[in-house]
Amino acid sequence: MANITAGMVKELREKTGAGMMDCKAALTEVDGDIEAAIDWLRKKGLAKAAKKAGRVAAEGLIGLAVSGTTGVVVEVNSETDFVARNEQFQQLVRDIAAVALGAEDDVEALKAAAYPAGATVADAINTAVATIGEHMNLRRSKKLSVSAGVIGSYVHGSVGEGLGKIGVLVALESEGKAEELAALGRQIAMHVAAANPQALDSSSIAEDVIAREKGVLAEKAKASGKPDNVVEKIVESGLKTYFKEVTLVEQAFIHDPSKTVAQAVKESEGKVGAPIKLVGFVRFGLGEGVEKQESDFAAEVAAAAGV
Repeated sequence: MANITAGMVKELREKTGAGMMDCKAALTEVDGDIEAAIDWLRKKGLAKAAKKAGRVAAEGLIGLAVSGTTGVVVEVNSETDFVARNEQFQQLVRDIAAVALGAEDDVEALKAAAYPAGATVADAINTAVATIGEHMNLRRSKKLSVSAGVIGSYVHGSVGEGLGKIGVLVALESEGKAEELAALGRQIAMHVAAANPQALDSSSIAEDVIAREKGVLAEKAKASGKPDNVVEKIVESGLKTYFKEVTLVEQAFIHDPSKTVAQAVKESEGKVGAPIKLVGFVRFGLGEGVEKQESDFAAEVAAAAGV
């Protein structure tokens, strides 16, 4: 009987995309022969994940879960929107979000975390790939918590409880009434889904991003022949406008555009009965930043016909 090492299991996983326990079972079955183990997995239908891994997965679902003062949002991608309507896939995303609540705030750690039905999250995804027949990927995960207060949430394009195309979490710190805080948190989460702010406030924007914006504003002003002292004022004014557009606290509140989000939070303190601090948010939009492959059906037919 061959000694099945962790390195052998790792190598087989990389070659097949199969789950860790499946790889160990395959190696044990064929006495440590990697190539024979690959064939064993293929015969069992457990090596499909590797065949699918080269395909672009930009569809799928955003999953969101909140428990107490902690919330998490995950993105699990698939190749087609059709799979997002599959009950097995939806349950997979729900379960991953639930696991993420108790796991480290890191995608790789989440993949290695224990899954409800046994093995790991990564194994569960590979099993779903083998069953459903599409490449899938746990792309990202983010957790948000407060010591006291609420985590407001909103799912846009919902296909089920906690599942949709856009998922938002908003953290509000306060000792006030939980019910009023939750209502405010949901309103702000809906605002985030619609307005897509880049940062909480101006201090949260990276210095290089601000420097780049300053450079653009300065070049525009100089190109119009403005003197240096005027350019400086134009840049300062332009930055203020920029912050109003991209920071959550300075954006016009979608539920009442006459006030900013910060003003809306301040005015809500009366209903809540205590000071409120908006401490953070997370917004995941399905497939954002993923380069999708465009298919030219006519060209594919022509190529197949040798035209």
